[in-house]
Amino acid sequence: MRNLQTFLADYGESHQNPVNQWVHILCVPAIFVSTIGLFWLLPLGRWLGLEGTAAYWVNGGTLLAVICMPFYLRMSLGMTVLMTGWLAASLAVIVAVDRSGLSLAWSAAGVWLLAWAVQVWGHKVEGKKPSFVDDLVFLLVGPMFVSIELAHKLGFGRRVSA
Repeated sequence: MRNLQTFLADYGESHQNPVNQWVHILCVPAIFVSTIGLFWLLPLGRWLGLEGTAAYWVNGGTLLAVICMPFYLRMSLGMTVLMTGWLAASLAVIVAVDRSGLSLAWSAAGVWLLAWAVQVWGHKVEGKKPSFVDDLVFLLVGPMFVSIELAHKLGFGRRVSA
């Protein structure tokens, strides 16, 4: 089975262009949050007969997070902590939108579609297809990669795609 370094190196092969890197640094978090937001709309807690706070938090978004976290744990403890942070920030955004009176469905769908459109453009600039076309697990690698790339661009750590 592939390890973290192999995943990051393989992902980095189609993310060499600085424009595409910045597209990903902006769009991967947007896709991450909006995907969880769209799944959040599946009220699993209500379907299971839960009420109140439990019903609110037991939904497709939290189930998706639970399903994905073992992958990050297998990558490393550090990546698990990083992705737990991504999840916490995402849940904060989702709850804020949900409680603001804005439509979570329309907000998440709009952000999701726009971010994917920009990602497609970024890969057109790159001249390479997205990594997930060959292996869907790269949808989980993207957030780790952009976290490391952003840290490098801010002067922390080493570059993944070099």
